[in-house]
Amino acid sequence: MKYSSSMYSTLNHVIMKHPKDAFKSQLHLSENWKTFNYLREPDFDKACKEFSELINIIENQGAQIDYLPASDTVGLDSIYAHDPVKFTPAGALILKSGKTLRQPEAAVFKEFLTEKGIPIVGELTGDAVSDAGDIVWLDDRTLLVGRGYRTNDEAIRQLKEMTADLVDEFIVVQLPHDQGEEECLHLMSFLSVVDKDLAVVHSPLMPVFLRQLLLEKGYQLIEVPKEEYDTLGCNVLALAPRVCVLTEENASTIQQLKDAGATVHVYKGQEISLLGTGGPTCLTCPVVRG
Repeated sequence: MKYSSSMYSTLNHVIMKHPKDAFKSQLHLSENWKTFNYLREPDFDKACKEFSELINIIENQGAQIDYLPASDTVGLDSIYAHDPVKFTPAGALILKSGKTLRQPEAAVFKEFLTEKGIPIVGELTGDAVSDAGDIVWLDDRTLLVGRGYRTNDEAIRQLKEMTADLVDEFIVVQLPHDQGEEECLHLMSFLSVVDKDLAVVHSPLMPVFLRQLLLEKGYQLIEVPKEEYDTLGCNVLALAPRVCVLTEENASTIQQLKDAGATVHVYKGQEISLLGTGGPTCLTCPVVRG
């Protein structure tokens, strides 16, 4: 089987984690939301409803969803199933988060993949740290990797080695300091690829070379305004080419996507997305895209 090396091909199989298994209960949220740097305490029941809404959108597109189990070794952020693992055509790369509190997620994910019989092609070791939110397939032979607070040079060296046979072009993207080390800025914070020639971006955070590269490759850029960047307007999950989902707060971005011929699905993401700053790409780990 060929696993996912695209950000926008039709989503066939995805791994997610339900709030009931990540957030566990209102009491658990109450005790832990500050530790994990959420904007405020999420409402457990509302979070479950929002997640159901997102699941319905994904299932209606025909994707199979597998759910990560509850685990006492991981925290609230484990709802953001995208980050501990990145898929390549040959199978999964097991990462090690740049956020120390999230590092135990990799072992849980690895065990889950092993039980499912999904191949693991490599694993970060030693001082290497990386989140999958910093790793973007521009096409199936071009890999962008963000170098920032969540992904360091040693991880980039190891990722380059592990993907040598799978990638023709490995491009390192230097990320800005932006809001600082405690806030989460990933490459995918300001770039979502939703078709072979359509990307959603927040240009003020983009390195000039990357913006020029996309334009040279013929991409149309959907420019997310600052106020919608803050409500995760740049965090757009492609369910198929030009079929995508994002949080409902982003009217300008939604309209621009529709004007570009995209079908846009929205969900209320106040509790599961905005409070932990993790949109639909963060909540989903694509395994197979067709």
